[in-house]
Amino acid sequence: MDRATLRARAWLVGIAALCGTWLVHNGAAVRTEAPQPSAAEAFTAGAGPRPATRAADPLRPSVPVRIRIAAIGVDAPMTGLGLGPDGSLDAPPEGDRNLTGWYEGGTPPGTRGTAVVAGHVDDAEGPSVFYSLGSLKKGAEVEVDRRDGRTAVFAVDAVEVYENDTFPDERVYGATPDASLRLITCGGGYTRETGYQGNVVVYAHLTGVR
Repeated sequence: MDRATLRARAWLVGIAALCGTWLVHNGAAVRTEAPQPSAAEAFTAGAGPRPATRAADPLRPSVPVRIRIAAIGVDAPMTGLGLGPDGSLDAPPEGDRNLTGWYEGGTPPGTRGTAVVAGHVDDAEGPSVFYSLGSLKKGAEVEVDRRDGRTAVFAVDAVEVYENDTFPDERVYGATPDASLRLITCGGGYTRETGYQGNVVVYAHLTGVR
């Protein structure tokens, strides 16, 4: 496993610590658990991560600037993420709940390989950009606008949830021959004491360009 994979993994653990209880107007602590993927949206047992339909030819690298997922109402800017002092990937700024981040030292979305985009599920005030990620279905469309003026279009292959202690790094971050995309946020069981116990991961592949 390369250092970028290890650093990205470390950031996901950090994200879990930032998911908080919602505080409503009267000061009472009220929350509802974010949607979690059903078993029907996972890969078939033993199949492993692979495109469900024909993959489009990868694009040349270009910085992603915006992500849209119509099925769950996501329309958010993207920011590049670097590395913190401890070698883990920096999280998106906490003050903007409608912001996603991608590791700019890794694969840009639409380029050959595995691109990783992460976003918070919630914070102390309520849902954040990837709150509904776990409700996505196979075949849903993900669009990523790029600085070169092109839009990379992806189709969801599967949605899975993993506990922190058994997170499958190679399955999620491993190299692929196609232009692959992983969307990641907090998920799994939740307690007020420890927060979310795992991560929701969406697997998608490039199907076209607009």
